[in-house]
Amino acid sequence: MSEPADLLPAQATGPAEAPAPPPTPTPLPPNRFERLFDAFTTRTAGPHQAAVVRIGFGLAWLGFLLREWPNRRVLYGDRSPWSADLADRLLASTHAFTVLSWSDSRIWFETVYHLGIAAALLMVLGLRTRAVSVLFAVTVLSLQNRNVLVGDGGDNVVHLMAIYLVFTRCGRVWSLDARRRARGPAPGTAPQGEVRAVADALATMLHNCAMLVIAVQVVLIYSTAGWYKVQGSRWQDGTALHYPLHLDYFTPWPGLSALLGGSLLVTFALTYGTVILQVAFPFTLIDRRLKNVLLALMMAEHTAIAVVLGLPFFSLAMIAADAVFLPTTLLLRLGALPGRLRRRALRPDST
Repeated sequence: MSEPADLLPAQATGPAEAPAPPPTPTPLPPNRFERLFDAFTTRTAGPHQAAVVRIGFGLAWLGFLLREWPNRRVLYGDRSPWSADLADRLLASTHAFTVLSWSDSRIWFETVYHLGIAAALLMVLGLRTRAVSVLFAVTVLSLQNRNVLVGDGGDNVVHLMAIYLVFTRCGRVWSLDARRRARGPAPGTAPQGEVRAVADALATMLHNCAMLVIAVQVVLIYSTAGWYKVQGSRWQDGTALHYPLHLDYFTPWPGLSALLGGSLLVTFALTYGTVILQVAFPFTLIDRRLKNVLLALMMAEHTAIAVVLGLPFFSLAMIAADAVFLPTTLLLRLGALPGRLRRRALRPDST
C-alpha cells in the first residue's frame, strides 16, 4: 500500500544555496594624526638639508684641525698651558666628556687628533656615516673639552651639531654611502624582516627628531644673540661693529676694515642690520618666501664676517647650520649643477 504523495519527504531538487557573505566594511581613510605618524615613522625628513649640514660641519672641523696642526700640542696636547691636571680638575666639576683624560701620553693625543682629521674627512665624503658620525662626535668633544679656553662661538656650534648628527641619517644623499646603495643590495643580503623594519622606523624617527632639534637650535642661537644685542649699549647706539673693525686680531685686510670702519653711516647700518636680522629670523619662519630672503641675507652676512673679520670656520659653521632651512628645490638644483657642467664640458662642439 503506497503512502500519499503529500506524506512523502520532499526530495532535494538541487544543492542548497549558501548564505550570502556579510558586506565587507569600507575602511575609513586615515585621519590627519595617522597620516602624520606614518610620515614621521617612514619618511626621512630633509635628507638633502642633512647632507649639507654633514658636509658643512665636516669641512669646518677638518679645516680647523688642519690649520692648527702645527699648534696642536700647544692647544690640546702635552705643551698646552692648560695642563692635564688643570683639565682634570675642571672635568671633575663639569663632568664633560673627553677621551684625552684617559692618558697623558703623546701617542694617545696624536692618535685622537689624527682620528679627528680622518673622521671629519669621512663625514665630508659620506662614507660609513652611521659609525663615522659617532667617531666624529667623540673627537670633537674630546679635543674641545680638553681645553675649553681656546674655543669660540663657532666651536660651540660644532660641539652641539656633532652630537645631533649622530642621530641623523645624514648619508642618504650626496655621499659614498648613497652611491653604494644605488648599485643595489650586496649578493646574499637577507630580505628585510620585522625586526629590521622596526629598527628602520626607529632610525627614521630619531632622524626626524634630530633635524627638528637642529632647526630649533639655530632659532635659539639667533634669537638669544639678537635679544642680548638689543640690551647692549654699543648695539643700541649703533657703534658695536666699530670696535672689532679696529682691532688687529680681526683685521686680516686692514684696508677693507678701515674703509668699512671709517664710515659712521656704514657702521651704523651694519650694526642695526645685524640686530634686525637676528631678532626677526624666528618670526620669518611662518612665511616661506620671507624666510628664504632673510636666510640669504644671513648667509651673506656670515660670508662677509669670514672675509672682513677673518673668522672663516665660525662663518662656515653658521652657514652649515643655516642650511637646515634651505628649500629642497634649491638644493636639488645645486646638486644637479656639477653634472650639467660636466656634460656640457664633454659635449662635442657642434661647429
